[in-house]
Amino acid sequence: MAAIGLTPVLHGSQSSSSDMVPEWMSAEHSTGTTIMAVEYKDGVIVAADSRTTTGAYIANRVTDKLTRITDRIYCCRSGSAADTQAIADVVSYNLGFHKMQMDEEPLVKTAATVFQEMCYSYRDSLSAGIICAGWDQKLGGQHWKMFLYVFNRMQMDEEPLVKTAATVFQEMCYSYRDSLSAGIICAGWDQKLGGQVYSIPLGGMCVRQPLTIGGSGSTYIYGYVDSSFKEQMTKEECLKFCTNAVSLAMCRDGSSGGIIRLATISKDGVERRTILHDDLPKFYQG
Repeated sequence: MAAIGLTPVLHGSQSSSSDMVPEWMSAEHSTGTTIMAVEYKDGVIVAADSRTTTGAYIANRVTDKLTRITDRIYCCRSGSAADTQAIADVVSYNLGFHKMQMDEEPLVKTAATVFQEMCYSYRDSLSAGIICAGWDQKLGGQHWKMFLYVFNRMQMDEEPLVKTAATVFQEMCYSYRDSLSAGIICAGWDQKLGGQVYSIPLGGMCVRQPLTIGGSGSTYIYGYVDSSFKEQMTKEECLKFCTNAVSLAMCRDGSSGGIIRLATISKDGVERRTILHDDLPKFYQG
């Protein structure tokens, strides 16, 4: 089946005849950001802050960076808000066909592969970082980190795999790698592999990992993540781990902030949680 294309978004500062025009009026809308996805015992958990910026201006304090791809596959977006949302929309559209063809939910790896293809194909045009996370029956909880083609639900009579979604992201990010600014994390659950997380950074690479972090805030929490992460965590342990990690990043990163949004993805479906500013964990900020 033919691929669904993405019209490249041309990035460039808008010229102005006046030096009095604020810089944020011509700056690109960016997601900030701090995103992460973690595999736990029964699935995956994705988390993100909620701040988006336009230059130095905070454009939105309560943005939802956890984007639904299928019932059990979500992606976390970092980079250009326009690029990442366009990628997510195209991947979701493609996997809708996959679900009709396969008559079952796609695997997490499928979703991650879709993100990977997209990010690589449009790597010259996009500005996006993606984390794809989810749960499927084959591999359980997974998350893939990356930076398309239409699959399959009508042919296969099943939901697309998480890996399929990741592949679509990968193809898109790679094909438009010179135009896009996008980092994607594709995560979800499918009946073949269980929970999975796929990371698709700029350029269209696609890697499955038990833990993935991304965005500007991630640089502040590698030490905490390395020392605190453990495999086969319970749901409660993983929720606490993700909450603490994102909260720590928000404390130090000027481009991250607002509230924390979390989504738990397993064979039972998706459970969304929101942690408001007053309920965030408190840490030393000297």
